[in-house]
Amino acid sequence: MRDSFVGPFTIIKLIWKNAVEVRMTEEFSKKHPVFPTTTPPDIVELEDSPGPVKKIINARKIRLNGKDQRQYLVRLRNQTADKYKWLAENARPDGNLHPRRFRASKRTEQSHQ
Repeated sequence: MRDSFVGPFTIIKLIWKNAVEVRMTEEFSKKHPVFPTTTPPDIVELEDSPGPVKKIINARKIRLNGKDQRQYLVRLRNQTADKYKWLAENARPDGNLHPRRFRASKRTEQSHQ
């Protein structure tokens, strides 16, 4: 492997303390699947759930598959302020996505202007 950081690969098993066997993709199928390592790589959790919502920043309507869909720009808990994500109205990972409260706060802001 010329590139020192390619992947991610799934670790099949730990061989001793300084080597791992990985499941190779088709592109690297001719390579030997055991690699030396000084420290195990960080574990990357692959999940679809975006995590708990801290605050709704903005809202928009988009047309998806011929239907209008409302999305909310949210800030996730335990993330930096620049990590915003658009979530569909029905995608409530933890139940803290409160679109009614958000829309009500926008109405009161507009009435005070």
